[in-house]
Amino acid sequence: MRTIRQIAVMGTLFCLLAFNPAAAASDSWQEIKDRGTLRVATDLSIPPSGMLDAGLKPIGSDVETAQLLASDWGLKLQFIETTGPTRIPNLQTGKADIVISTLSVTPQRAQVVDFTRAYAGLRSVIGAPAATNIKDWNDLKGKAITVTRGTTQDTQLSAEAAKRGFSVQRYDDDATLVTAAVSGQAFAVATSATLVNQIKKQDPKLAFEPKMTLQVFDLAIGVPKGQPELKARLDEWIAANLKNGKLNAIYQKYHGEPIPREIINR
Repeated sequence: MRTIRQIAVMGTLFCLLAFNPAAAASDSWQEIKDRGTLRVATDLSIPPSGMLDAGLKPIGSDVETAQLLASDWGLKLQFIETTGPTRIPNLQTGKADIVISTLSVTPQRAQVVDFTRAYAGLRSVIGAPAATNIKDWNDLKGKAITVTRGTTQDTQLSAEAAKRGFSVQRYDDDATLVTAAVSGQAFAVATSATLVNQIKKQDPKLAFEPKMTLQVFDLAIGVPKGQPELKARLDEWIAANLKNGKLNAIYQKYHGEPIPREIINR
């Protein structure tokens, strides 16, 4: 009986090792090379980072960043369309190899995915029409602030709402948030300064503008846990393309301003 138990225990240990997520993910870099295709999760509904042109072709700063990466690595590129809430799940379930989709670095996210060094930056703000008086948290009391579900703004404002006296109104993607703002359904939005500028372009009369800066975030590439070689190669690629100016040129083309200097010089 002891021998049978020992065999059973050994079999259980073997199964645990065989299905260990870290072990399964350890050959990701080699798998990508062997496959010849890089699968990148990118939200195509958050202009100017990700969007579709008139011919339904993906464009945007994150799109061109992914295209540059795949080209430099000699790989075909496959976009895995995603939304804010599904970016990390697409990575965890193996649908995508990496995430390039305005993914800001937070301690909570770092518990479930690894991050490369920053390839760009994001200024998180409260935005509202020019005529709206918002100078500090007190001006938000009794109001509903619109956010995209699952974003860093959602997390931050959810933590502040009760003590600051405002509520949080959530939409599933940035496109719906923009529509709400342009149609006058949103008193104010919490999102990136870039997206606030996009809202302003869609309705110059409302003239949405940043009112309060919440935080400046590093934008990094999301990598599954336990893939040090893939992460190291991505870090090396980002450093080289920040130095040669290619990533900055892509960012400035779509965002109208350069990547924050502290990210480039880091």
